[in-house]
Amino acid sequence: MSVLARLALLFVIVPLLELALLIEIGRVVGFLPTMALVVFTGITGAWLARVEGLRTLWKLRDDLARGQLPGQAIMDGMSILVGGALLLTPGILTDLVGFSLLLPPTRHAIQRRVRRSLEQSIQDGAIRMTVLGSRDWAAPPPEGSPWDDSGDELN
Repeated sequence: MSVLARLALLFVIVPLLELALLIEIGRVVGFLPTMALVVFTGITGAWLARVEGLRTLWKLRDDLARGQLPGQAIMDGMSILVGGALLLTPGILTDLVGFSLLLPPTRHAIQRRVRRSLEQSIQDGAIRMTVLGSRDWAAPPPEGSPWDDSGDELN
């Protein structure tokens, strides 16, 4: 799928589907219950994003305190940020995806799929890493440069 097609899906088709769903729900249950549903999911999503965000922040802090790279905590933080933003957007489909990104079991399942997709794209050569600048990362850093840690002592 081309980038243009993905953008069209994201900014045109999804909002139209959301609008159609909200109109249909409003027709079936009424205007006020539909608006209450939109407000309820927004408030609940904001609360859940805060709770999960704080939990992830503590995990990040604990990983760093133990000297570990906080890879999972960073993935969780990104997922929570996107999920929270989706829940603040009125709509049923975005709410479903948003809640899925906030709840740990579904969030981790989505992350596994995204990770596998990224790994496959890297293997296929669809994603390439490029480092800009003149620094040769395979060679030791020049003495006195910001990357030179030869004078640092570990306690």
